[in-house]
Amino acid sequence: MILYEYPFNERIRTYLRLEHLFRRLGELVPRDHPLDHHFALTTLFEIMDVAMRADLKSDVLKDLDKQKQLLASYRGNPAISESALEQVIQQLDDCFVALNGLPGKAGQSLTENDWLMSIRSRAGIPGGTCEFDLPAYYAWQHNSAASRQADLARWASTLGPLAESLHLLLKLLRDSGAPQKVMATGGQFQQPLPQGKTFQLLRLQIDPSMGLIPEISGNRLIASVRLMQRGDDDRLHASVDDATFEMTLCS
Repeated sequence: MILYEYPFNERIRTYLRLEHLFRRLGELVPRDHPLDHHFALTTLFEIMDVAMRADLKSDVLKDLDKQKQLLASYRGNPAISESALEQVIQQLDDCFVALNGLPGKAGQSLTENDWLMSIRSRAGIPGGTCEFDLPAYYAWQHNSAASRQADLARWASTLGPLAESLHLLLKLLRDSGAPQKVMATGGQFQQPLPQGKTFQLLRLQIDPSMGLIPEISGNRLIASVRLMQRGDDDRLHASVDDATFEMTLCS
């Protein structure tokens, strides 16, 4: 099954983008080739570009505190495991303390590293990190794989509290929804959203053997899915066939 996710607001959109970048970074750092570590560095710069947004850190801290207050209200509920509840509350506490303890914006400490910033300033230029432009970076790429991995892990660790916080918040958000099987009639599906409840994320799972690609849109009133197919001309064309998929609304 292929899983697609669609955020209903800009905050969750940013969280998903950062999660995507952190996953890529986690894949690239353990590898050995200098080219993998070059793209690990450019991914780190992408994370910094997103994480340095003025209100991101405060948004994450507010969400951590909000989730803690929500879960704390379930204490004493006989239908909920007290030990599991306390474990998640403690995780939220730990994430809050670690992220709040970072000085300034997330990733700000990396901007004080002149060597990294010299690479960052050239990385956006096509071919801008050639050896004649950045000989010190070229020399670093000839270090042992273990040495480069240690450097990358050290730089990435400054963003660790943000990565852990986002992982926990998105896990709680995804766990809040219940999947349901739905039918797209003639390749189209629409579902009015219940009033009085704010959904933040739509998750859609579809069988890849069907060859269908969902185009998702939505707002606080309705969620819409249009199923598309890739044609021989490499363009997407609307499907007119009935199809089933699994959809989850998360609040």
